[in-house]
Amino acid sequence: MSDVTDIDETAAALRVVASRLYRRLRAEAGNAEYSAAQVAVIRRLLDEGPATTSELARAEGMRPQSMSATVASLVDAGILTRQPDPNDGRAVQVSLSDDGERALRQGRSAKQEWLVRTLSERFTADELHTLTAAVALVERMLQPDPKDAL
Repeated sequence: MSDVTDIDETAAALRVVASRLYRRLRAEAGNAEYSAAQVAVIRRLLDEGPATTSELARAEGMRPQSMSATVASLVDAGILTRQPDPNDGRAVQVSLSDDGERALRQGRSAKQEWLVRTLSERFTADELHTLTAAVALVERMLQPDPKDAL
């Protein structure tokens, strides 16, 4: 095993490069003007469908008041729409508008195109194999720790 200094340096470098990649992908998608909370709400609604503001706040670990402000800004921007909750007439659900869904899908496509172009233009076949192996390692790092299940 590497010594602690190497692990600390690797951890720091990984954190920095992951953050830079995240910012670059957001810029490529054209959603750099959205906050991290707004992007999280948009993604959650695309992946899981309509939700109430309270459900979104719980899912994202935010205070309900903060989530209300986040949702309101996205409704004002035309990214989300509000409609009555079909299960509770007193509640309101939010969902992606057609424009919001279209913008998100275009953003995902732009990110993928940038990645493919960059990988194909800047890396050799051997380097691409190394990156493929590194992606698998990062994926493994993100899996739940089996010790936490005990």
